Amino acid sequence: QEEKIFAGKVLRLHVCTMEGSEWLEEVPEDTTVEKLKERCLKHCVPGSLEDPKAVTHHKLIHATSEKVLTDTKTVLEENIQDRDVLLLIKKRAPPPLPKMADVSAEEKRKQEQKAPDKEAILKATANLPSRSADRSVAQHSMRDFQTELRKILVSLIEVAQKLLALNPDAVELFKKANAMLDEDEEDRVDEIALRQLTEMGFPESRAVKALRLNHMSVTQAMEWLIEHADDPSVDAPLPGQAPAEATAEAAASSAEATAGPSSEEGGEEAKDELTEIFKKIRRKREFRPDPRAVIALMEMGFDEKEVVDALRVNNNQQNAACEWLLGDRKPSPEDLDKGIDTNSPLFQAILENPVVQLGLTNPKTLLAFEDMLENPLNSTQWMNDPETGPVMLQISRIFQTLNRT
Repeated sequence: QEEKIFAGKVLRLHVCTMEGSEWLEEVPEDTTVEKLKERCLKHCVPGSLEDPKAVTHHKLIHATSEKVLTDTKTVLEENIQDRDVLLLIKKRAPPPLPKMADVSAEEKRKQEQKAPDKEAILKATANLPSRSADRSVAQHSMRDFQTELRKILVSLIEVAQKLLALNPDAVELFKKANAMLDEDEEDRVDEIALRQLTEMGFPESRAVKALRLNHMSVTQAMEWLIEHADDPSVDAPLPGQAPAEATAEAAASSAEATAGPSSEEGGEEAKDELTEIFKKIRRKREFRPDPRAVIALMEMGFDEKEVVDALRVNNNQQNAACEWLLGDRKPSPEDLDKGIDTNSPLFQAILENPVVQLGLTNPKTLLAFEDMLENPLNSTQWMNDPETGPVMLQISRIFQTLNRT
């Protein structure tokens, strides 16, 4: 009578097995999962309780939550409700332990596939004749393409100038090329961005400087202008760039020079005029240091000329330029103007390539070489150009081929 009074709530649970058996099991909510499992096994597998391992080899799963019920917890603790569905299944048997013969065979296979260690390599190569290889020479032969490309371009520019000087239309071609350089995108300022800043009340020259320093971003340029409003050097020209008036005068003088005598007036005059045009083009394509990098390095205490040289040697990379300034400063800026040995197999192979030969007669190729010489970061632009790209590709392939041999 006391058991009936103090007994917990009775739950009716729907139990099913993998074999398809189904039945209702009525149990108090304080019944442990292990006791419930015993009752289920007694119901569906007669004589199973004679085997003490039968209970541990089975498990109950709550169908809705797909949770495996813990043997030591009660039905209430597992939050099982009336009319819930439970699944009784047999646990998967653990895989048998491998036999000693199988283990040794697997270890043997792993050993066969294992790469030889240093001792094994020395043992296998002990009878080979030794050669005294100079490792410094071997490392030097793996030359950096960018460093060597500069020397190649210096020499190819000389060849291209000689070939183009033989073209009767060379002067006219280079006058057009000279005019194209006057429209250099890098010297342009976004007019809309400039108008937005001037309408805010900023002086035009100061707004132009801010836009160039901040890659034509109006927001960043405005922040720079506000931050440097009281800076006494805010109106100073950017390092490595001439003031606007000087630039205008240079452009005017260039226009006068290019409007000189035509190629029809005489071979010598045309040749001299072409030489002057080459010089003008070279001056227009002078190296442009990154203004931000110049300012950052000058704030460290370096002289402006030293900073510009460092950035020129290191392709406008600020960290590399800083290391160059703090180190032995090699290569020097003078080394950048040295060409490759014209009798070397590399240069001869480049000149014998038909694509390169054809490209050297194109004025645009010379302009590309001059631009890459002074602004190496523009190499990608010329590599993607349909006229100059094939020439650059052939030079790269020839260099890589000879560098492997």
